[in-house]
Order: sequence, then C-alpha cells, then structure tokens
Amino acid sequence: MLEKLHQLEQRYSLAQERLNQPETYDDPALVTKLNQELRELEELITVYRSYQKCLQTMNDAEQMLEEDDPELRELAKDEYFTAKNESAALEHRLQALLLPKDPNDEKNVIVEIRAGVGGEEAALFAHSLYRMYGMYSERQGWQLETANANLTEFGGVKEITFTINGRGAYSRLKYESGVHRVQRVPETESGGRVHTSTATVAVLPEVDEVTFELDRNDLRIDTFRSSGAGGQHINKTSSAIRVTHIPTGMVVECQDQRSQFQNKDKALEILRSRLYQQKVQEQQDSIAADRRSQVGSGMRNERIRTYNFPQGRVTDHRIGLTLYKINSIMDGDLDEIINGLAAADQAERLARS
Repeated sequence: MLEKLHQLEQRYSLAQERLNQPETYDDPALVTKLNQELRELEELITVYRSYQKCLQTMNDAEQMLEEDDPELRELAKDEYFTAKNESAALEHRLQALLLPKDPNDEKNVIVEIRAGVGGEEAALFAHSLYRMYGMYSERQGWQLETANANLTEFGGVKEITFTINGRGAYSRLKYESGVHRVQRVPETESGGRVHTSTATVAVLPEVDEVTFELDRNDLRIDTFRSSGAGGQHINKTSSAIRVTHIPTGMVVECQDQRSQFQNKDKALEILRSRLYQQKVQEQQDSIAADRRSQVGSGMRNERIRTYNFPQGRVTDHRIGLTLYKINSIMDGDLDEIINGLAAADQAERLARS
C-alpha cells in the first residue's frame, strides 16, 4: 500500500509542476486533464501526508524513549500512542480511498419510476417519489428534466422517466434503485385504513456515444402526437418519438421536449443508457453482493425502503436505518440515508478486498 501511495504522490506532484508551467496553458485540454487529476488525488494525498507525519512522530518519540529524563520519556510515550492511534485511523481511511472508484460516479443519471402494487395509491406514491428526487436535486444544485410521463387522472404517475444533470449525481443516487414501499391512508380511502403500496425506482448512469455506440440499423423510430392526462397538452404535430431497439425489443418514448429532434435525441440517450446498464448488469449477475441493485418486480417483499406515514418513519432495510422525519425526507432531505448507504457499501468493499 505504501509503495502505491508513494507513486500516487509523485504523480500528484508532477501534475502540480506541469500546471505551474506557463506553456501548459497553451493546451486547454491538458489544463482540464491536470486539474481533474489533482481533484481526484487531492483527498488521498492530504490523508497520506498526514499519515506520514504520524509515522515520523512515532519514530521521533521512540528515540526520545531512550533518554534518561523520566519526564521526557513520559512525554514521548504520550506522543507515541497519540500518533499511533491517529495513524491507525488514517490507515483505514487510506484503504477506503484506494478502493477502485465506480467509473460512472461523476455522471448524470436517468431515473425511471413506475407504480407497483397498489393501484391508484401506488401511482400517487410514485409521484411523491418523483417530487422527492426533484427537491433533493434542488438542494444539490442539480437540474432535473422530464423526458416522458404517463400520468393518471388523479395526479398519480404510472411511469415517469427523467434526467438529473449534476456532477456526482450517480454517486449519490445509485443506491435508490429498488422497490420503495409506502404505508399510509390514501386520500381516496374513506374508512381511514392504512394501505401498503409500492413503486420501483431504477437509476441509470447517463452514457454518451463514445462509451456505448448504438447501431442505427438496430433501431426503428416512429413519431406520434404527444398527449397528457385527461386529454391535455395535445400537440397538433407528430413531435413525440418512439424508439424500438429491434434485437432486444426495448422501447423508449419521449414526448416532453419541445421538438421532434429534441425528443429523438433524448430517447436515444435513454435507450443507450438502458442498454449499457443491461450489459453491465449481465456482467455483474454472478456477484451476489451486487444483486440488491436490481429493481425486481415491485412486490412488497422485495422492498429496499419503507415509508410509514402513520408512524412518521422511513426505514432503509438494507442497512437497518430508521429515521423519524418522514416529512423532511419526502421534501428531499435524503443525505442521511444516502450517507449511510455509501458508508455501508464502502465497508463491504473493504471487507471483500
């Protein structure tokens, strides 16, 4: 580990030196690359240098333990054990920072929410989740853009697809994939009985053409008129787009953009990300630890998280975390849950390594 850290520190110093050379700024692409490299290594190198200082302090204290002065030896003893405890914590942090990063972590995301078990109440809950992610995006300074929505006449969502654009969006939202369960009294329920419903969430990294190229011969592209719930938002022109990937039968529709060309670009973007994720998932299916990322069929017993409104609690079943602040969570206060999931994922990867 120390040899690898030493090499990374040399790489970091070299990048700093090159960035300080005036001729470097004649190449904007190189400047961007060097700045990105420094950002990626900065935390690791800062922790590594703190770790080195602790080791040096321990070495100096060991030498002081040979002194004749009892007070000096006692002081050296205290310094040694303080530095030893700190170095142990820093070593654990270094191990975590050295774990391979998900190459998709910095990417934008495509989110798909579908109503599961529970009829109209499931559709209303799906809309609540859409609102929750929208408010979380606002807190993060990200931009949400809806691509396609299939709404119910009561304001629910049968299914909705949207993109969230922001640095590191996938690193935060990738843990949201799965079945979300709600327990509450529906607005349409006159008897006041608590109902249990579900919605499924899928979070896909946005994939560009360089990463995953579509063969246009495998595509069938149809146009149709956009429409909304209750007959609203009807377009007089056929601007909505339906793209079918013939080899897999996968279909993507997009009708929320202003023009046919924008709808086509967005639909291809979503299809590309779905196919890329399918390819990645096929590679990972043999790894049991990653199976929790699969959405499942939407049945209640597959849930990753429960939102219990009568008790005011939200429980994430993967890490056993329960928070009694359901209203703020539904308003986009997701950081405590996501931080817990990220920490658990890191601990599991450390254990495997």
